[in-house]
Amino acid sequence: MPGPVVILGVFVADTAYRAPRQPVMGETILGSGFKLGPGGKGSNQAVAAAKLEVETHFITRLGVDTFADMAMETWRDAGVSPAVIATPESYTGAAYIFIDDRTGDNAIIVSPGAAALITSRDIEARAALIRSASVFVTQLEQPVDAAIRALQIAREAGVTTVLNPAPAADLPDALYPLCDYITPNETEAEALTGRSVANVEDARAAAEILLAKGARAAIITLGERGALLHGKDQSIHFPAVSAGPVVETTGAGDAFNGGFAAALAKGFSAVEAVRFGCAVAGISVTRAGTAPSMPSLAETMSLYPGHLHGSSS
Repeated sequence: MPGPVVILGVFVADTAYRAPRQPVMGETILGSGFKLGPGGKGSNQAVAAAKLEVETHFITRLGVDTFADMAMETWRDAGVSPAVIATPESYTGAAYIFIDDRTGDNAIIVSPGAAALITSRDIEARAALIRSASVFVTQLEQPVDAAIRALQIAREAGVTTVLNPAPAADLPDALYPLCDYITPNETEAEALTGRSVANVEDARAAAEILLAKGARAAIITLGERGALLHGKDQSIHFPAVSAGPVVETTGAGDAFNGGFAAALAKGFSAVEAVRFGCAVAGISVTRAGTAPSMPSLAETMSLYPGHLHGSSS
């Protein structure tokens, strides 16, 4: 039986606006669509992993409000087990998402709300759950101190650790050695390394810097160019997987990270887990929304075999 995936992160209610362009300051424009739905990087990753039929637990704080009800319903439907601290003095997080009508690309503002109050003490209270994991995942939408303590607990227990360093932020040097895998996109990789990532070779150079900082392996997601897995003994580029016309890219990174973690928990090698994550992401971008775009295991497996071949260097 696969061990559980345990994820620390944030739930936010996504308020997604579609328009031909973003307004400039002081300007009002008419949009072409609006949608309210569940989001937050950690929550999306948890939904992705749970829908791939892996036991998944999600650690966070929520307010006591309508958006918290949305969170619990989302997790119930996906099969995520919540480890939630109710925080009535704050609010459940929300995100503004602009989606470009022409390309499906997005720009996002996240207000984490109650999840910004997650402390190291909260993490200590969930230490047994973290130690029970086969894979532990976190991001940077909640306080970094909480992420560091959770990664320390996971590492000490021999749990495989994954840090998705999003949104981009300056990280303390002590964080990198706690990461079995660090999974930035191009923008985040540049922010962490100072190295522009415009192509695969740039990604390799940036990944090498992340290894020098102490990460055991780096996976740089490259959007339509796929993903690069770079470790001490291998460097493999995986092309993106096409499952149909791109509708929205908002949840693609979360789909990849949730899929990658689920595959590791199922016992896949890192190479096969990256391939699996690419398939999950490839399906997710053909659908609108973030959590609602995450595919099932059957859908992913229909695309995964025979479609993905990495090129090594």
